[in-house]
Amino acid sequence: MGRRYRTRYPIPLGSVMSKPIFALIDCNNFFVSCERLFRPDLATKPVVVLSSNDGCVVARSNEAKALDIPMGAPAFQWRAVFDKHHVQQFSANFELYGDVSRRITALLASITPRLEVYSIDEAFLDLSQLPITNYEIWGREVRNRILQWTGMPVSIGIATSKTLAKLASERAKKDQTLDGVLSLINPRSGTHLQQTPIGDIWGIGWRLAPKLKAEGIYTAAELAALRPQHAQQLMGIRGRQVVAELGGTSCFQLELAHKPRQSIARTRTFGHDTNSISELESAIATFVVRGSFRLRQDNQLAQTAGLFLTTNRKKPNYQSWSQEILLPQPTADPGTLIKLLTTKLGQIHRASTPYHRAGAWLGNFIPTTSFQPDLFGARDPHVHERSVQRLSAIDAVNEQFGKGTITYATTKLGQTWQPIRQNASPAYTTSWADLPIIS
Repeated sequence: MGRRYRTRYPIPLGSVMSKPIFALIDCNNFFVSCERLFRPDLATKPVVVLSSNDGCVVARSNEAKALDIPMGAPAFQWRAVFDKHHVQQFSANFELYGDVSRRITALLASITPRLEVYSIDEAFLDLSQLPITNYEIWGREVRNRILQWTGMPVSIGIATSKTLAKLASERAKKDQTLDGVLSLINPRSGTHLQQTPIGDIWGIGWRLAPKLKAEGIYTAAELAALRPQHAQQLMGIRGRQVVAELGGTSCFQLELAHKPRQSIARTRTFGHDTNSISELESAIATFVVRGSFRLRQDNQLAQTAGLFLTTNRKKPNYQSWSQEILLPQPTADPGTLIKLLTTKLGQIHRASTPYHRAGAWLGNFIPTTSFQPDLFGARDPHVHERSVQRLSAIDAVNEQFGKGTITYATTKLGQTWQPIRQNASPAYTTSWADLPIIS
């Protein structure tokens, strides 16, 4: 986000509009659609994607939704339904999903640099500076291009505010007659507002919906007609903004610049409980390596770090432990962080305790360029510079030859802590060994 790209995508000629015009590109059933990219035999069959340790349903195809399989359904409770209707199950493959998301983002950035990546499967585009004469034709061209280049089906909503664009994309996803694209920059917007339940409005959700229904507000059209003062009394300043947005006035601008993270945490529920110190060290080291990589991507250094361990919350005598440390000097060096955190791990580890979950976090960030030596010499700029150079070389090798080509030995001390992924698909797009073979 925030990077500049040259516009290459052909767009219809016309006059450039100055009024804010937003398009929301929303991937349909994203995780499921990623799994189907290399499994065309599943195009019309029920498919679900499961969470860590294959525990709960986190994504469903339309066919699975038609079977009334709810989001978050515990897989073991729905096993009979899965078997009866031959529901295909996949373990979450976030490496694949992230790579597909990056490809779509690159495509969208070639259309306009004014782009906000809202989530892994959603992005807002500012179209106000593009010479588009017919937004629905433009939307269908973009939708077809994304499908052709990436294989991903998307829904596109276009409007003069982000809230309306979000509403339009949801309507485009549900109404098959819209062909996946809806523009609310026309007189028809009122009809779609009347057909949208209050709980489906971006920013309302299940918490505020009952309160609004108690006021006799059941649809987006009824909320849009609410007096701004009354909306603010019910929902605070956010309520006044939502009412304005539903009326077509933009209150939420595009966030072009990437906001640096304030903290980074990596946690996992283990595939099997363990009391092995080497297994736990491997887990903590793996979390640190992943977290510090994100830290370096943001060009930041951590000043604090910590870890936690817990037993199984569903078993008797649940316990948890945590430790946080102030780092000797700001760093993004996994080697330094692993040494410090595994030392703390050894202090709280109990050989008789079966640990079920663990995590590590980094916090209190400063920009890499803000590193300064202190008066007493505790912060050594030469150590910092050598660390930056070494990590840059390691990251370059891993970028060219694949993630984990060079890593830290501690991460390989044990692997039984890794989450269960019995139904994992191959890393089709990020591993040479998993490339599809065409015969």
